[in-house]
Amino acid sequence: MKRQFQIATFCDALSVFAICFALSACRSHPVASTPTIVLSQVPAETSGAPERTGAIAGRVTGARSGQQIVLYARNEGRWAVQPRPEQPFTKIDDDGRWASSTQLGSDYAALLVDPGYSPPEQTESLPAVGSGVVASTIVDNRGTAAVLPPSKTINFSGYEWAVSSGPIFRAGSRNFFDPANVWTDANGGLHLRISGSPVKWMSAEVKLTRSLGYGTYRFEVGDISPLEPSAVLTLVSWDGVGTEQNRRELDIELSRWGHTINDNAHYVVQPYYVPANIVRFRVPAGVFTHSFDWQPGQVTFSSATGSGGPGTPLLKQHVFTSGVPVAGHESVRISLYVFNQGQVPLQNGNEAVIEKFEYLP
Repeated sequence: MKRQFQIATFCDALSVFAICFALSACRSHPVASTPTIVLSQVPAETSGAPERTGAIAGRVTGARSGQQIVLYARNEGRWAVQPRPEQPFTKIDDDGRWASSTQLGSDYAALLVDPGYSPPEQTESLPAVGSGVVASTIVDNRGTAAVLPPSKTINFSGYEWAVSSGPIFRAGSRNFFDPANVWTDANGGLHLRISGSPVKWMSAEVKLTRSLGYGTYRFEVGDISPLEPSAVLTLVSWDGVGTEQNRRELDIELSRWGHTINDNAHYVVQPYYVPANIVRFRVPAGVFTHSFDWQPGQVTFSSATGSGGPGTPLLKQHVFTSGVPVAGHESVRISLYVFNQGQVPLQNGNEAVIEKFEYLP
């Protein structure tokens, strides 16, 4: 009996030892911490000269084997991968440090990414953590944490739209977009305004917060005849991620592009410099509904008087079957901005009204 008791006691001791050993072993392997990135050096120069470059460096903790850094510099509302599109990755040294060069910008970003990740060359919004992006950090050109104001949004025709702000290039012209120049009236119409003076004009733009893909896009537009020759009203699809060669861009552009005798409207499938990709025409005074019906391999542009209902006479229609982009991550944009390269500079503020937007899948 005594021997049985000794054996049981010994077994109990072994069990306690095994449990303690297991717990000790668990504690000896701490849970991996979340990777972090610190930008320790950015160019001291201010933005405005993106063709110039400077040094950028930092350190990452918690990176796994094979992970790399992707760098971005921000200018005119867009992030561009650094140091070059053909060289988007920066190697991490064994001690976690990394260094590279970058074009000058207003802000800089570093992303820790997994092997096989494909970064966009240019983007209006940085990729979020997830889907290959492990960690990210953003600083301004003083090296302090960047504070990027959230986009103002409005509701128009049953959709949510983000309102653009800050300096952005449109049609080769630098424009400053002011959210105060966008509003809706009591009837639900969307107003876009150019304000300011010839010293500095402030423009207006909204973009749909989601992509709709193939389908028919209809815009009921108020009278554009009062617009000055250098004011440009555009109704377009645009992909803010990717390259200039693949923006999934389809354009209805209402402007005389700085010339008094030009037609004031055209349809475009990019690139615009291909003669078969652009059709010009003239829109008289009054309300017109402009639309494009986008299908795989074909897009049909149309302009009709008034609200463009069934049986309404067409002012213009054209079908493109060449160069039609494939639907992807594009969204609709409506912009009123200043073209600064025409013969007739803008003299006064301008305003355009979009009475209604409609999408039919």
